[in-house]
Amino acid sequence: MPLALNLVPSLCAVCRGWGPSRVCPDCLARFAAPAPRCCRCALRVPEGTSTCGACLVAPSPLDGATAAVDYAFPWDQLLLAFKFHAALDLAPALAERLRAAAQSPGQAPPDLVLPAPQSPARLRERGFNQAWELARRLGLDADPHTLLRVRHTPHQLALPEASRAANVRGAFAVEPSRRHRLAGRHVAVVDDVMTTGATGREVAKVLHEAGAASVRWWVVARTPRPSD
Repeated sequence: MPLALNLVPSLCAVCRGWGPSRVCPDCLARFAAPAPRCCRCALRVPEGTSTCGACLVAPSPLDGATAAVDYAFPWDQLLLAFKFHAALDLAPALAERLRAAAQSPGQAPPDLVLPAPQSPARLRERGFNQAWELARRLGLDADPHTLLRVRHTPHQLALPEASRAANVRGAFAVEPSRRHRLAGRHVAVVDDVMTTGATGREVAKVLHEAGAASVRWWVVARTPRPSD
């Protein structure tokens, strides 16, 4: 981006004030404060806790999960606009939240970043993959061609929790000519929202079977537990 454009103020998508980005520093301080989260599923946990009870009892195929914020005001509205109303001007601010959250002091960056894929039908319907719009802005080796969605499925949001794992079973595959990109590598898969984690678990199984050394799930927002 030309330097001159970096100096042009933006209208904050939250408070509608003018600032340096689409989410101003005051709104970030108010609505994006870091919170302790389970290292496996990204749900909030008490301070000093690294893994929630559910993940201790039933470990996930995912090697870890990171979320920048809870799926709550204002992020729920921003993500809906981004995903369903093509508000691509929000992508840089959302990607920056994710990038900041994923920078863990004790953890090396992944070797490869993959966007959660869409089916061809969904991509034609929407015109873009919101996960790729985030992944390509993280400043890491990002590849939109290795992980494929090979079966069109109903939106997860429309399904009860108990049906979501079955909905995505067999929906993902690795492009055969690109399997070598996964062998022994540490992978992060990017998506906009994590709700039950069913998609992430299914993707992790597929990538591990293809030779990935580890698979982490990176999202902008995590849906809180109903009691949170």
